[in-house]
Amino acid sequence: MFAVCSQENPVLIVGAGPAGATAARVLALAGVPVRLLDRSAFPRNKPCGGGISIRALQRFPYLSGDLNRIATHYLSRLYLEGPGGESTIVESDAPAALMVRRVEFDALLVSLATAAGAEIVPRADIVQAREHHDRVELIARDGRRFSGAAVIAADGVHSIVARRLGLNAGWQDTSVALDMMEETPREQLRDLDPSTLWVAYGYDASGAASEGAAPEGYAYIFPKRDHVNIGIGYVLSHYRRSIDRAPYDLQRDFVERLRRRGIVEGGSVRRNFTPFIIPVGGPLPSTGRGRVLLAGDAGGFVNGFTAEGIYYAMVTGELAARAVAAGGTENGDGGPARRYRRSWTHEIGAELRDSVLIRNYLFADRRRIAQVIDGARRERKMTALILDLAMGRRSYRNVRRRMLASAPGLAARFVWERIRRRR
Repeated sequence: MFAVCSQENPVLIVGAGPAGATAARVLALAGVPVRLLDRSAFPRNKPCGGGISIRALQRFPYLSGDLNRIATHYLSRLYLEGPGGESTIVESDAPAALMVRRVEFDALLVSLATAAGAEIVPRADIVQAREHHDRVELIARDGRRFSGAAVIAADGVHSIVARRLGLNAGWQDTSVALDMMEETPREQLRDLDPSTLWVAYGYDASGAASEGAAPEGYAYIFPKRDHVNIGIGYVLSHYRRSIDRAPYDLQRDFVERLRRRGIVEGGSVRRNFTPFIIPVGGPLPSTGRGRVLLAGDAGGFVNGFTAEGIYYAMVTGELAARAVAAGGTENGDGGPARRYRRSWTHEIGAELRDSVLIRNYLFADRRRIAQVIDGARRERKMTALILDLAMGRRSYRNVRRRMLASAPGLAARFVWERIRRRR
């Protein structure tokens, strides 16, 4: 076995967001000593849209009984808009998305982990990581040292553990998006239809109609119970190449444009604005090595097209914890890192890979986004399949197989995009 876990040599988890807190809960319930380190004290805020597909409640059924402790908002209606103004509304027969505030949701997950027996260590800002033959050592900014039999790094897109141990040399600007968002109380900024999730793909901040490729980005309104999240996001390479404006200028003008269209009332509030980086290029080539595993944003586990990350963070947190709890190499399966890679590849690998292909394909020609919006209106069976996925009624494999079987042209495009991407 690669190490013996004990109170003196526990599993260390860096980052107490959805990935880290989920991993801590799984390990604690399995009787594995676990210490959850975070640079903040909870509750703490976290910039994020706060949207989760309802399938998370199918995948993590224990959440349902505790969500009533925080403010939640369920949605079954989606407004979808393209770069040319084309739009449609998609409605499901049951809630398909759950809206939460991260300041509340993350604190809830941490409380579930500590209730299971995990130890939370707040204000532990990890700045250095070192691998030894029998353990991993983490060093905090204040000089504290933590030693663990294994480490699950769930410390976000800028993961210090991944950088220090050579698992991520840095993101290319084509693999991350700059999300510019504010979460504002409804008394100051109000969406006029809080029953609807509002998303625009290929949003053009200049407002000028053009041909060819669509802007590699999106804009959104996520209604919460007492707040509203409004934001814009662009693949970082597109932002640097094509947008010569400061992030908050874009946000303020976007909110003003929504106000003129009669979609919101009020104005942007600067103190609630936070730009942040999201990995959208798919999982890292190496998501683990030896006794160190990467989960959530630290490993690149975000949907490249929708930018959803909470669901995948929780999935990878659980799978990483299971891989560690199962022990070392005596089973002949290559140990935790290889076991972890097999498990996440099996469960979410195909959809994360396809999400990047879909994003690249659609943004390459704005007419393709228009076709998708038109198809959502006309091809009700296709739309129903996607909603079934969001609600946990069907697996991604099932949805993918049915969609490609009914659309041979789309299947051919998928094959071509995969070949082109490899080249």
